[in-house]
Amino acid sequence: MRVPLSWLREYVRVEADAARIADALSISAAEVNTIERRGPADTSLYVVGRVLGAGKHPNADRLQLCQVDVGEGKPAQIVCGAWNFSAGATVAVAKAGATLPNGLTLERRELRGEMSEGMILAEDEIELGADHTGIIVLADGLEPGSPLANAVPLVEEILDIDPTGNRVDLLSVYGCAREVAALFDGELLPMPGTDPAQDGEEKVEIEIDDLDGCPRYVGRLFRDVTIAESPLWLKARLRDAGVRSISNVVDVTNYVMLALGNPLHAFDYDRLEGGRIVVRRARKGEELRTLDGTQRALEKSDLLIADAKRAVALAGIMGGEETEVSDTTTAILLEAANFEPVGILRSSERLALRTEGSNRWEKGVDPYLAGPAATLATQLLVELAGARWPGAADVQGELPQPSVIPLRPERTNEVLGLDVAPERQEEILRRVGFEREKAGFRVPTWRARDVTREIDLIEEVARFQLSEIPFTLPRREAMFGRLTRWQRLRRVVEDVLVGCGWSEAYTPSLVPAGPIVLPEPISAELGAMRETLLPSLVEAARANRAVDVENVALFEIAHAYPERGREPWHVAGIVDGGFAEAKWAVEQIYAAAGIEPAYERASEPFLHPGKAARTAEGWVGELHPAELEGTWGAFELDLDALAAAAGETVRFEEVSPYPELRQDLAFVVDEDASAAELLAAVRAAGGELLRGVEVFDEYRGAQTGEGKRSLAFRLAFGSTERTLTDEDVAPLRAAIADAVGKQFGAVLRA
Repeated sequence: MRVPLSWLREYVRVEADAARIADALSISAAEVNTIERRGPADTSLYVVGRVLGAGKHPNADRLQLCQVDVGEGKPAQIVCGAWNFSAGATVAVAKAGATLPNGLTLERRELRGEMSEGMILAEDEIELGADHTGIIVLADGLEPGSPLANAVPLVEEILDIDPTGNRVDLLSVYGCAREVAALFDGELLPMPGTDPAQDGEEKVEIEIDDLDGCPRYVGRLFRDVTIAESPLWLKARLRDAGVRSISNVVDVTNYVMLALGNPLHAFDYDRLEGGRIVVRRARKGEELRTLDGTQRALEKSDLLIADAKRAVALAGIMGGEETEVSDTTTAILLEAANFEPVGILRSSERLALRTEGSNRWEKGVDPYLAGPAATLATQLLVELAGARWPGAADVQGELPQPSVIPLRPERTNEVLGLDVAPERQEEILRRVGFEREKAGFRVPTWRARDVTREIDLIEEVARFQLSEIPFTLPRREAMFGRLTRWQRLRRVVEDVLVGCGWSEAYTPSLVPAGPIVLPEPISAELGAMRETLLPSLVEAARANRAVDVENVALFEIAHAYPERGREPWHVAGIVDGGFAEAKWAVEQIYAAAGIEPAYERASEPFLHPGKAARTAEGWVGELHPAELEGTWGAFELDLDALAAAAGETVRFEEVSPYPELRQDLAFVVDEDASAAELLAAVRAAGGELLRGVEVFDEYRGAQTGEGKRSLAFRLAFGSTERTLTDEDVAPLRAAIADAVGKQFGAVLRA
């Protein structure tokens, strides 16, 4: 929500500047992302001018040579490229020496042989709009030489506010003003808008078939409407709020929505069949072409605005193309309604159609806001579009009554850990709109959906007491429970990888394709749940290398989604450096978990052929160069499987004071013999004195023969009682050779 500060100050009187307001809101209500300043830094050389004379430039057909009164006694000569004005016009002028918002400083200089002493301004040159087809023509009666800032919103400060989902009231300028008034104990002014006198008694037919979906509908008829461009102040204000100006009527509906928070819609009344509005659910097979030009198939759950024959709008989401206000419209029906949020949310999600209006409705707009919104819109339509207001209707069901919630002051203090006097608690709640009653505090209608319990009232008090909370950890009174085996393993894995120099990453769970496809994807790139973490890490590594980050080593612990109903926890990593770097990290994980890994040759997606290995819990290998430029290692392990293999107990084993006896054995085996299975057989045959064994070499060549390979094992024998000799281990070595020979047909090579 972009909130122009001048607009905010129309509704609240406080002395605080933009920075103080932003700080207060960020601490207690909503994050303020930025404070944006629009317009020139120095406005002293921006003035109102009156054109005394204007004629064709003698040396340029497309330029005018103007004499402009800028309040200095002597007219200023200005060369201008626009032709939408003539002598007598009141214009906006930047004198020589003025610096434009884009950084350009104007100088007194010759243009095609004629001196120009400044600039007659267009909207885009001072960031008031996007129009550059003509200059700004001001209202008559302004004094030449008077400050331009007094005539147009030349400078503005804009707060970019990001409210939480439960604070729909902050999606309006008045809602933000209400919050600022409470934070600074300022004066909140009444809601804007005064109903002009109604000009006639025309009947407006409104029928609501579903009062649950639409508890209130205010319809107002306007005739003799003139569709035109909005005045400069309105266009600038909408632009500052992030909304594009369209026409005076459409701009009024957007302005009121931003001002008060209640979305509005305007129908071309002459295009409504029977001049009626019917609020109903969609019929079987019904369709509607919305304002974005899309033909939409409707379902029975969709709430519609219809006329006597057909649907004309998706309630609370978007209007229909057939009743759109156009340049030829002379009569409009203004809608100011209230819609039930859940139904709007479901229709919006199903149709993949999110709008400024639906965003507000789905969060729960104050049902009592439709009346004030209709009043402000009526005033503006009469003033800005020259409209007559001859008819109105207000149809409503039973609107929700404000609830009363009891509050125990001592409970507030217990939760906060602070001593907040009951009088202070009541004062805070009063400032944010909660009225004291005998049974408790009456919740204001604009907070009815997010304040429903005593703890919510306590939170309101807490928001205003945050500055009083000391920066200390709470005292531990007692400690219950402990980490599960899985939680302990996860922390160990995180610590091990960070200790290895890797950085933890958090990447999206959504990918372009996968086994679990979203029914309503956010985009083509985010259409499915990922079945493996690696592709997301590849993208993260690519992004790092794109900005010249060296020695990238990233890991992530997150859910994978291999099939519906299964969401295992995985740990995955990617590292600049190839297979060895990834395998080393995997070995540290296994060592920390107390597991002896068994590697087998494998073929995995994304990995280089011949440089991939699988363990019982996952895989490790070198990333295929087609996936990412360079040499990268990668791994992915199932944390649930690791936790199961790790066991629950830690067994102590005495460290021997005697040196180990190391020997190497090489066996010639069939090409398809599993190195992991041979390793297990060697370990089993070696007995208790065999303290360690690993495969350290693989060889193929003429000496091994066709279809054969040589696997070399490094064995470590040891005892806690004495130093072993070759005679001690000779029987064990023979037993190992005999075991692998019988099981795999292995021949001892060396």
